[in-house]
Amino acid sequence: MMVVISSSTGGASFSCLTMVFLLLLHCCQLATILGQKSDSALTVVESTEGGGGGGEEEEATVADEDENGGDLEVVQPTEQWQTLKPGQAVPAGSHVRLNLQTGQREVRLGEEQLKYGTHRHSQEEEEVQPSFSADELKRALKKMKEDLNPESKDTDQQDSVSSRYRPLEELKRDMAQLDLLVETDVQIMRRLLTQFNSTNSTTEQRLSILLELEYLVHQVDNAQTLCSMGGLQMILAGLNSSDSRLQESSAFVLGSALASNPVVQVEAAESGALQRLLTILATAQPLSVKKKALFAMASLLRHFPYAQSHFLSHGGLQVLSELFRAEGGGALRLRIVTMLYDMISEKELISQADSDPSPDSAHEERLRQYAKVSLQLELLEGGWCGLVPELLETAEHDWREKALRALLAMAPVCSERYRSDGSLLLSLGSLRGQYQDLVHGERVLGEEDGYYGEMLELLDALELQIK
Repeated sequence: MMVVISSSTGGASFSCLTMVFLLLLHCCQLATILGQKSDSALTVVESTEGGGGGGEEEEATVADEDENGGDLEVVQPTEQWQTLKPGQAVPAGSHVRLNLQTGQREVRLGEEQLKYGTHRHSQEEEEVQPSFSADELKRALKKMKEDLNPESKDTDQQDSVSSRYRPLEELKRDMAQLDLLVETDVQIMRRLLTQFNSTNSTTEQRLSILLELEYLVHQVDNAQTLCSMGGLQMILAGLNSSDSRLQESSAFVLGSALASNPVVQVEAAESGALQRLLTILATAQPLSVKKKALFAMASLLRHFPYAQSHFLSHGGLQVLSELFRAEGGGALRLRIVTMLYDMISEKELISQADSDPSPDSAHEERLRQYAKVSLQLELLEGGWCGLVPELLETAEHDWREKALRALLAMAPVCSERYRSDGSLLLSLGSLRGQYQDLVHGERVLGEEDGYYGEMLELLDALELQIK
């Protein structure tokens, strides 16, 4: 505080009185400020680096301590002076001063903190670990005790599982009250047959029943059980239906039941299934019906020489020949040639197995039955040596493959016919050139033994038979 004193002699006495009054007033104010009781004591140590502290500004090296020994709120200083409230503490290294005009304590960052900037201070703030309340510490301690007690933990887990799942006995009682019925395949087939034979069943319902039966008879036992229930007679009756959809579905079920099932094959042959299928193939029927009838015929003849012999004696090859020559029968041609090839291959495999020095009685019986099947002679007389090569004219590789394999199988009886068939020789030469180019393309791509190479081998084998 500055006091201006006039240099005039007349006012000397007045100035002295004024000075004395102001000094007394200042001392009273200072005594009042210093006499006020603070809520906390501030411990301040003079900076050893600063030299003289002057009393107005000091470096705090010890934080404030509450008189009652409790935790204090720590104030984070900044670069600017900020007022300290009662009960607040400051971190070590901060500058604390007493403002003589306001009587309030003020704090800011110390010289060392200002030197390294506020970035370091913010990093220190991030490193401050959060404090925990008393309740949080109690809960954590309780959890630690529970983890150390396995019996209590197991009991809690059992209680948790019991609360989520119902007891087995209770579930059994509920199921018994619901009177649930789990049907077996046998019960399902019996129910389906009853519904199919009901006079109240519509055509759509019967078609749905046949679809379910087709799924079930893929299992050998189910197919045999269906026959014992009278289901085979129901299916054969469906082949004679006036509704082409029922004919198609019945033939589909029959073919699935016959596949690799000798018991059903024998019963079907004895029940006249062969004659009914030949009738469908020989009469005017939709193409979809004839496809399913061919499927059932192939399933009946496969590995069954008795049925094959009856097929030939009932003019089966003539029926197939007419189908092969009919217009629009391209989709049927491949099925017919495949079926004939399977029949020829079966007999050849059985004949090759005849070299076994100790054949059993079942094998001898099969040889005897296959000896009655004169399939290749029937093929020669039926003109099949000239019909099968027609498949080579298609652009489908699969059709060509089936035709080449069938031609090879028929070569023992058709080789003379092949030599005199100029169109066949031209087709074989053209195919050889095509597949040689395709094989070259496969080899360029790194495929040594590809599909086209197999086709070329079939051509080589057939030409060897013709020569």
